[in-house]
Amino acid sequence: MPNISPEIQALTSDMITLRRDFHRHPELGGQEVRTAGIVALRLRCLGYTVRTGLAKTGVTGFLKGGKSGKTVLLRADMDALPIQEEADVPWRSETPGVMHACGHDTHTAMGLTAAAALAGGAQSLSGNVFFVFQPAEELSMGAEAMLREGALDGVQADAALAVHIMNQWPTGTIAICDGPAMASADKLMLTVTGRGGHGATPHHAIDPVVASAQIITALQTLISRETPPLEAAILSITMLRAGSAFNIIPDAVEMTGTFRCFNPDLRERLLAGITRTAEGVAASLRCAAQVRNEFLTPTVVNDPTVTRIAREAAAGVVGADRVIAPPPLTGSEDAAYFWQKIPGCYAFIGTARPEWSPAPSIHNSKFDIDESALAVGADFLVQAARRILQTP
Repeated sequence: MPNISPEIQALTSDMITLRRDFHRHPELGGQEVRTAGIVALRLRCLGYTVRTGLAKTGVTGFLKGGKSGKTVLLRADMDALPIQEEADVPWRSETPGVMHACGHDTHTAMGLTAAAALAGGAQSLSGNVFFVFQPAEELSMGAEAMLREGALDGVQADAALAVHIMNQWPTGTIAICDGPAMASADKLMLTVTGRGGHGATPHHAIDPVVASAQIITALQTLISRETPPLEAAILSITMLRAGSAFNIIPDAVEMTGTFRCFNPDLRERLLAGITRTAEGVAASLRCAAQVRNEFLTPTVVNDPTVTRIAREAAAGVVGADRVIAPPPLTGSEDAAYFWQKIPGCYAFIGTARPEWSPAPSIHNSKFDIDESALAVGADFLVQAARRILQTP
């Protein structure tokens, strides 16, 4: 069983109530006005120096400890997803078509609870704590926008922490990767152009649909034949747009997809390979291909020193045998932009109930969690932050 500190135990009921309130009132990226207002009010009441309006709805809170020392940054994301909730819970979303299907409601609630616990012992802190409540993580733009607008101005953070709830692991576990923790992400946009015509006379047309099908297949050889076997990369074409009728060959096909990687050098090589392959296959079938990519977020890389301290804190909360060392996750997170500036550790809090098989995954309309895991996440943030401040 987790060894939850008395201060977090005392705050857990309020934390669950707060999480359920956020869950009932989800807000999309860049629209987190209500959520940000609650966050700012609570931080001010706790004695934090608060800034608002960063990247529209981002909030920061700075708390000076009673003793001089380091500054640790704790980051939480606030936005929801454009999903109609189907989970049968009393606190289901009251906003049509919007749902906290990725747990950011829990991240915000855990962050505010950790902020309360740390503020309660501010005079004994050997340093300072700096909270960042970030908008628009699901759009992969909130972190970079907050940094661009000066979120770190006047703050010299020495270490950073963040958590994400995951039904991949049971409640009472904490998963922490060494080194790369989450992949970089690029959005791919491909347009294959041919010449339209009647479906009954394809020889009078240049069919971009057939060319697109072969391009999709050929792109996978970049993963199977050009990616080193002991490295990882993912290329998924997920959207196709073409045609207006069953018997018309269209002039063009538009494709969209995602490309993820852990190694920046491999990323550059494979991006060049995507363009080369698409253009080459298209040309062989008398079509033309245009490839564009939008870089969304770099790899989240956990710092060795901060990760070691975080793992020690995790063992204190759930026990060393319940601290998991997983391989890197192929999901992406724009916390990576903070991690590029500050050595950090990004950890995962297990939230699956024992009776779930399988547990509902994130980004699913029936997503739900075991709320008892919130105390684990909040306590981990508090204990890890204190350990970092106490480390010379």
